[in-house]
Amino acid sequence: MALLRATLYQLFLIITVIPYAIACILWAPLPLSWRYRLTIGWPRMGIWAAKVILGIRWQLKGAENLPDGPAILLSKHQSAWETMFLIAYMPRQLCFVYKRELHWVPFFGWGLALLRMIPINRSRGRDAFEQVVRVGQQRINDGRWPILFPEGTRTAPGHQGRYKLGGALLATRTNTPIIPVAHNAGECWPRKAFIKKPGLVTVSVGPLIYPDGLTADQVNEKVRTWIENEMRVLNPERYERS
Repeated sequence: MALLRATLYQLFLIITVIPYAIACILWAPLPLSWRYRLTIGWPRMGIWAAKVILGIRWQLKGAENLPDGPAILLSKHQSAWETMFLIAYMPRQLCFVYKRELHWVPFFGWGLALLRMIPINRSRGRDAFEQVVRVGQQRINDGRWPILFPEGTRTAPGHQGRYKLGGALLATRTNTPIIPVAHNAGECWPRKAFIKKPGLVTVSVGPLIYPDGLTADQVNEKVRTWIENEMRVLNPERYERS
């Protein structure tokens, strides 16, 4: 049954992404706010289908911490589920930082390219980060929230990757507060796993972390501490031996 559900869900994503990408191209002349609202309909469908087909339910904890103003969102990264959830359910437009080569991915990349996020050329080294700061500041000024995964790659439940400085540097350079986000999506949607497990995903939003008077290292440590402590609240059994 789990294999059948996983197969049906994968087919749902494949079948829906193609017409949705074509629709993205057709509504490209519309204002960005319209394009964004229409385009995030697909990840919303992905989260809905994950609930209906796979039995993956969700709850949001700490929604009162979401500000009505500029912010940078730094999140735990365990699966593809949170990339769909966050862009679909955060109250502001999100801007992912990603390698620009994704624009060449058929269908998915085409829709992504039309949302004016923060694509970078990683081969340019430090210049690539300066691009993140420059474009990130523009997006913040536009009322959008840049989103980064400080661990860089997906980590398994109960594990912690090295928290990179990119998000903290962006916060200190632009003087923008950080929204830390912890979640346990990996419990239901393991990394690189075709078969998913039914269950409840908790997405936990922490209090704002302000960069005023702090170094990027200090900000990064505050982010890491809050997220990793919250992970122990969400799934204490994963850390009993640590």
